[in-house]
Amino acid sequence: MKKQNRKKVLSKVFIIMLGAVTFSCQDTTLDEAQETSVTKKQQNTSKISAAAISDLARRWAPIHYKDVDATGTYAEGGKSDYLTAINYDNDWNAENNWNNLPAYSNSLAAHCYYSIVESNTHWFITYAFFSPRDWTDNPLLYSLDQHENDLEGVLMIVQKDGSTYGSLKGAVTVSHSDFFSYVPSGSSFVSGLESVDGTLQMRDYNGELHPITAQDAKGHSLKAWPQHEIDGDGIIYYPSASGTAQIPADNYDNYVEYKLVDIFESGGLWDQRFNTELFSSPAGGFKGNDFKTGGANAPWAWNDGNDGIVQGGEFATDPAKLADNYFDGVGNLSRTYVDNKYNTSAGGIVTVYQNCNYTGYAIALPVGNYTLDQLKSYGIVNDDLSSVRLENGYKITMYQNDNFGGESVVITGNNGCLGNFNDKASSVKISVL
Repeated sequence: MKKQNRKKVLSKVFIIMLGAVTFSCQDTTLDEAQETSVTKKQQNTSKISAAAISDLARRWAPIHYKDVDATGTYAEGGKSDYLTAINYDNDWNAENNWNNLPAYSNSLAAHCYYSIVESNTHWFITYAFFSPRDWTDNPLLYSLDQHENDLEGVLMIVQKDGSTYGSLKGAVTVSHSDFFSYVPSGSSFVSGLESVDGTLQMRDYNGELHPITAQDAKGHSLKAWPQHEIDGDGIIYYPSASGTAQIPADNYDNYVEYKLVDIFESGGLWDQRFNTELFSSPAGGFKGNDFKTGGANAPWAWNDGNDGIVQGGEFATDPAKLADNYFDGVGNLSRTYVDNKYNTSAGGIVTVYQNCNYTGYAIALPVGNYTLDQLKSYGIVNDDLSSVRLENGYKITMYQNDNFGGESVVITGNNGCLGNFNDKASSVKISVL
């Protein structure tokens, strides 16, 4: 849920220290102390192996509560709320999933789609749950709310800490066209540009703590449990360690294993983005011809309708940007990707922040030259930058005026407050040292 941006402190006290930087039309260098050995240890520029990807996905896969409603014209006895595969009816045609449900209602094997995007410091794991129908039991809303296909999900943000599977720091869920953010107990993550909406509950499963998520019946909004809860009949799904896709025994089954399916597997969901029977375009909008046209999206098209900083699809394609904006207290979160199959050009070398101490909005920029208009296209306001983080081996030159004019300063390391250049940048250049 939205939280207003922090306001700038109106009066600022400048402490002039011996050896302070002198600003002129000549470039000047600002260096912050070197990163601690702990931070360096957490950074890892080596890709995770293919075998380890599935293990990592299983490790943080959620225990998933699914409310079920067996009443209503389109409930199909509750089966319309079951989790299953997108091609549950043995084809990748999105326009027959609604009508094929009755014929396959007794073979709805549980699946969960996942992808892993890796940066120098974090793993970002997207989990997506599919149902053939998004439905209602209100006849007045049949043509307004119902649509064929439904895919909702959650992003788990896992910090690399030297252990095999890292440490879970936060989560963001998809509830139709809104995102909700959560943190587990003990996490350093706190509210950033988005307010934290609650605690991400954890539960022991096979000797490991797993996060708990939940979806309501009919519309399948996904939030952290117990913000959604099973009301009467409902199913509890668990990630399978053996790749089993179980079928619920009934609407009250409290242990059903779901199969984890890699979005990037050969012939899988990502490869299907060019399938014109499944998607209206490779951008990720599902086709559907029952009741309301469209309404469901693949992870690379998920969007928070009132979020101006994180753009459509960046939930999956640029998750480090989302995490850096939604949360504060993220530490040395790198936005340089080691492995991002959605978008090899996503991420940035330099992250600029609205306020001192790496707070306010955070925007990652790749190598390049940025005029004021180009900065504005990223959501950066003129004369509004106060702190900077850089990847090792790069520098940012900030200019007082547009088009690289006026006073300038060169920054070659993390800087928590820009001193005399605070709130002065109108154009920047980012390059290799």
